[in-house]
Amino acid sequence: MPLEGVRPGAQSCTSFQHLPLLVIAFALISLAAAAQQVRTWRIGYLMDRSGPVAFDEAFVQGLRQNGYVVGQNVTIEYRWTEGKSERLPTLAGELVSQKVDVIVTAGAASVRALKAATTTTPIVMASSQDAVADGLVASLARPGGNVTGRSVYAPELTPKRLELLKAALPGLSRVGILWNSQNPGGLNQFREAEAAGSALGIGITSLDARFPDDLEKVMARAAQVGAAAILTLSDSSTITFRAEIAAAAHRYRLATMFSNEAYLAGGGLMSYGPDLAETFRLAAAHVDRILKGANPADIPVEQPSRFELVINLKAAEQLGLTIPPSLLLQADKLIE
Repeated sequence: MPLEGVRPGAQSCTSFQHLPLLVIAFALISLAAAAQQVRTWRIGYLMDRSGPVAFDEAFVQGLRQNGYVVGQNVTIEYRWTEGKSERLPTLAGELVSQKVDVIVTAGAASVRALKAATTTTPIVMASSQDAVADGLVASLARPGGNVTGRSVYAPELTPKRLELLKAALPGLSRVGILWNSQNPGGLNQFREAEAAGSALGIGITSLDARFPDDLEKVMARAAQVGAAAILTLSDSSTITFRAEIAAAAHRYRLATMFSNEAYLAGGGLMSYGPDLAETFRLAAAHVDRILKGANPADIPVEQPSRFELVINLKAAEQLGLTIPPSLLLQADKLIE
């Protein structure tokens, strides 16, 4: 018999009345737990040089500006060749095997090594020279494949660098072009230098070198043929051995022109080109788009819109050079 005053089934009815509240509570707990489980993205980072430089930190800053904090929602797997470019295929394979979400790199040789290792993992060029001529992408507007990023190449840069050298050294008649002929993109830049030199009345001497072993030999040759300055074409080897290049040039009293300010940390005289720290920082936006689902084949390769002239006054003093005031006024930055 039911208890007095209690209808049969009353307890069961009361339980079902509370069921919606239990479902809602369970859903809220599940949502809270999911909110606490933030995905950690994994970024591979492959550079053909001996270790970190200033613009690597700029890339990390770019990640933070896009909402990614190392150790919280992103990790970075770093790989450096330590100046041994032959390690690129092995290091590229390591990063692909780690199943990272995207790989950041710079330079044609590094991109090629990664493209040989994977056709599916997205690759972001934090910096590249002539990405189309080097065969890294189909076009800047529609890269195709799994590669996108940023290019720092512009055909007017090499002629402008020669013009600036001539302004710094009145009477300049010959410039040595220091480059690595193993870098396919270097040939186009060397030919641009030859054409620009002819237009400016400057003789051009090719200084094809293996770095750092050939530096002393090619600098001696430059001095013997009457060159007063060296224009170094950008390459993973030249950024790695920037200090050795500047030191060898100083020994032969040769002024130096580089492609960006990062080289001047080694003691070079001048640079003209994009701000590589800014380039690496902006590359993080490409990474962000890919992590949010964009296809690298459809993300345009971007180019810098501004170039800066930097003059190292300390290097000028060591060379016994007086930089004309008109050129100093053109400089975006002076290093003292």
